[in-house]
Amino acid sequence: MTDVVEPPEKSPATPPRLLDQVRDQLRLKHYSLRTEQAYVGWIKRYIIFHGKRHPAEMGKPELEAFLTSLAVQRNVSASTQSQALSALLSLYKEVLGLPFPWLDEVTRAKKPVRLLTVLTVDEVKLLLKYLDDPLIDLIVRLLYGTGMRLLECLRLRVKDVEFTRREIVVREGKGNKDRVTMLPDSLAERMRAQMAFVKGQHAQDLAVNRGDVWLPDALAAKYPNASRALAWQYVFPADGFSVDPRSGAVRRHHVDEKRVQRAVKRAAERAQLVKPVSPHTLRHSFATHLLEAGYDIRTVQELLGHSDVSTTMIYTHVLNKGGRGVTSPLDR
Repeated sequence: MTDVVEPPEKSPATPPRLLDQVRDQLRLKHYSLRTEQAYVGWIKRYIIFHGKRHPAEMGKPELEAFLTSLAVQRNVSASTQSQALSALLSLYKEVLGLPFPWLDEVTRAKKPVRLLTVLTVDEVKLLLKYLDDPLIDLIVRLLYGTGMRLLECLRLRVKDVEFTRREIVVREGKGNKDRVTMLPDSLAERMRAQMAFVKGQHAQDLAVNRGDVWLPDALAAKYPNASRALAWQYVFPADGFSVDPRSGAVRRHHVDEKRVQRAVKRAAERAQLVKPVSPHTLRHSFATHLLEAGYDIRTVQELLGHSDVSTTMIYTHVLNKGGRGVTSPLDR
């Protein structure tokens, strides 16, 4: 009689590590990769700050000590401290399922009150003159001509540009909101040429069994073939392919924002502009120049995608010459 061999007992599955649980929860809520990396980084710092104790063993005193240290010892900005707080809030409430205590003993980082840097029209023209890369030149002109943020511009898809109505649809802007801005007439032909380039490049990618582009998770599940469609390709694609850090898929992403930032910085130095200039400065300049031209502040608010008109009001400071439009006694 043959002995019956019992199958080996299955060892219980190893529970996912804490930071993996954090990543899974953030992806479930469709947070961006940048937010995921930032939140995981803050949670790591919190754990290391308290001698690698598990967060479930810590509470109000430890949270207050960590957040206070950011403001006092590390002298971080108010927005940085708020981001760390949001990361820890997500950890305790969404991952650990623990109540988040009311933190009343935290030293808050002071939020500075600063005026925005705005270029004059002549300074913008001078900056554009020293951009030597045609693609970056088009991107920077689009930033100034539409008021888009840098990543909003770089994340544009082919389907988002409407030539007939001269419109650009900005998808999932700040606050996960869509809005419409204008397509400058002076850039229409260059944008058509860029679209033709994207179409040709995409055809070549498909010929070598590439051509996939990243889509938000919900869209990728609902429309599995959309990632290879021309309509979903980036208007400003990268020169080569890259590996998606989440899925490992090899895709063509959009132009790296650092490439644009470096080009703008170089152009500002060559133009000998003494003001601090970044791609975002062009958004401030767009809003200010529209207000100077007499456009209604509500219209500018919609073009910028601001939820509250009070945010748009920060641009009105440059409409007054000198301090609040007051004439200096020296000039009387």
